[in-house]
Amino acid sequence: MLKQLLRTKAITAHSDSGLKKCLSAFDLALLGIGCAIGTGIFVLTGIAAATQSGPAVVLSFIIAGVASGFAALAYAELAASVGGSGSAYGYSYVAFGEFIAWVMGWILLLEYGVGAAAVANGWAGYFINTLSNFNIYLPEAITKAPVMGGVINLPAFAIIWVLTILLIIGVKESARFNNIIVVIKLSTIAIFIALASAHLNTDNWQPFMPFGWFSTLENGKNIGVLAGASLVFFAYFGFDAVSTAAEEAKNPQRDLPIGLLSSLVFCTIVYIVVSGLLTGIVSYTELNVSSPVAYALTRIGHTWSSTLVATGVLAGLITVLLVLLYGLTRILFAMSRDGLISPVFSKVNPDRKTPTRIILMCGFIVSLVAGFIPLGELAETVNIGTLASFVMVCVGVIVLRIRQPELHRPFKNPWNPLIPVLGVVSCGALMTFLPASTWLRFGLWILAGIIIYFAYSMHHSKLNKQHKKLNS
Repeated sequence: MLKQLLRTKAITAHSDSGLKKCLSAFDLALLGIGCAIGTGIFVLTGIAAATQSGPAVVLSFIIAGVASGFAALAYAELAASVGGSGSAYGYSYVAFGEFIAWVMGWILLLEYGVGAAAVANGWAGYFINTLSNFNIYLPEAITKAPVMGGVINLPAFAIIWVLTILLIIGVKESARFNNIIVVIKLSTIAIFIALASAHLNTDNWQPFMPFGWFSTLENGKNIGVLAGASLVFFAYFGFDAVSTAAEEAKNPQRDLPIGLLSSLVFCTIVYIVVSGLLTGIVSYTELNVSSPVAYALTRIGHTWSSTLVATGVLAGLITVLLVLLYGLTRILFAMSRDGLISPVFSKVNPDRKTPTRIILMCGFIVSLVAGFIPLGELAETVNIGTLASFVMVCVGVIVLRIRQPELHRPFKNPWNPLIPVLGVVSCGALMTFLPASTWLRFGLWILAGIIIYFAYSMHHSKLNKQHKKLNS
C-alpha cells in the first residue's frame, strides 16, 4: 500500500499534451500580474491597515512578498526542469508520489475554485455600485444570494460564464484579452499614484505600528504586522498560476522563470507604493471600507476619480477571475490526464486546442457557488491553501536535488538548499498566524479529498494501471 501511495511520475511523461504552444515570456508575466493585482490591492490593503497593521501594512506586504519570493524561486526551478501542466500538483507527483500529488491538487482546487467564486462576488459588488453612480439600480432579487434575501447573485453568476466562454474560444485570445485589461488596470493604479503623491501627509503614518508585531484579541482575532502579512498574502495569490501554463508556453524552460519572477517583483513594488500612499493621504482608521482606494481619492477632493477607479477595479478583478479559471481548468486537466479524476475531462478540442469539457464543468460549478453562496471571509481559506502549496514546492526542490542530482536544470536556485528552506520556514510561519477556524475548514477539505482518493483515484490512476500491466 505504501509503495502504491509513493509511486512517482517520470518527468518526461506527457511531453505532447495536444495543447497549443502560444504564450511568450511577456504573456506569462502579464498572466501573473493579471491574477495577482486585484482584490489584494483594491480591497484588502484598507482592511489590513485599519484592523491589523496600521501604516505598517507596508511591512506586511514586504514580509508576504519575501516569503512569496522564496517560493517563486522554487517554482522557477521546478517549472524549468520538471514542467508539465498542473503547477504544484505536477511537481509533487514527480517529487513525492501520487498520494501527496493528489492532496496538493485537491488543495489547489480549493485555492483556485473558492478564490474565483469569491472574486466574482467582489466584482459583482463593484459592478452594482458603479451602475448606481449612473442611477441604474438592479433589484435585490438578482444581486444577492438566497441567504442574503435574494434569489441569485446574477452579475457574479454571469461574469463567470462570460470568461468561461472566452477560455473555450482559445488561450491565445484569452491572453490577448488579459493583456489589454492589465494595461487598463495598471493605468488606473498610475493615476492613483500620481494624484496621491500630491496630497501625501506623513503625519498619517504616525503611529506607524499601532498594533505591534503580533497579538491576539479576546475575541480570538489576530492583529499586528505579522497577522496583516497573513491577510495581504492574498495579494500574492495567483502569480503561481503562471506555472500552470507550462504546456502552452513557447519556451517553458526559459519563459516560465522569467514570467514568475518578473510578475512577482513588479507586483511587490506596486503593493509597497500603493499601500504607503494610501495610508499617507488618509488616516488608516478610515480605511476599513469596501473600496479604500476610491474612498481615499474622494477624501482628498478627487470625487471624479472614484468612478474611474471603480472602472479600473472592475477591469482588475476580471483579469484575476480569468487567470484563476484558467489555472483551475489546467490543474483539473492534468489530474484527469493522470486518471485521478474521470479521463473524460482531459479531451482537447481539436479545433480550438482547449480542454472544452473541463472548462465547462469548472464554469458550471464556480458560477453556482458565486451565484448562490455569499463567500464573505474566505480570503484566509484561500491563503492557507496557497501557503501550503508554496511549502510543498519548496520541499520539492530539496527532494529532487537529492533524488535526481543529474537532472537538467536550466534555472537553479542559488545557495541551495538555503532558498527553499527559507521558503518553507517563512510560508509555514505565515500559516501559523491564520485563525483556528481557517485551519478547521482546511482540515475538513483535506479529509474529503483523502476519502475521494482512496474511493476512486487510487484505483483509476494511470500509474496504477501501468503497474498492474507490468505485473500481469
